[in-house]
Amino acid sequence: MVRFEKMTKRDFNDYLPNAIAKYAKEKAKAGTWLEKEAHKLSKESFETLLPNGVNTENHYLFSIIEPRKEIKIGYLWFQCSESLVAKTAFINDFYIFEEFRDKGYGTQSMEALDAVVRKLQINKITLHVFSHNKRAIALYKKIGFEDTDLIMAKYIR
Repeated sequence: MVRFEKMTKRDFNDYLPNAIAKYAKEKAKAGTWLEKEAHKLSKESFETLLPNGVNTENHYLFSIIEPRKEIKIGYLWFQCSESLVAKTAFINDFYIFEEFRDKGYGTQSMEALDAVVRKLQINKITLHVFSHNKRAIALYKKIGFEDTDLIMAKYIR
């Protein structure tokens, strides 16, 4: 079973540029942002959400560790919030490095996340997934996530 380690500043500095680029690419692919402005908007989003980096209040950033080999295989970041309905963990980013995909680490990571949120007395996990990310959608449905909202678009050309 994988384990989480609090993301260090060094890991954060490795994570951030890739996360910004990946998010920009996904937003452009989804048609939400123009490709030419996507990187700038992505960078601004991360700066707004994480003004204090790994020390931003109510944000939990982890490196995902494969315990047998003691190597980093990905990252997970969630934000904790509270409403009248539930104390919620919103997954901002979850990424398994390409070479470790299709080996069960995604499922293990989500199981490890369940344990972390239980300790924090969080009773709901939410996330956003781009509709073109079929692999992630399949994983989330397999481990019990349900659709709660659906945004659709029709492009007039």
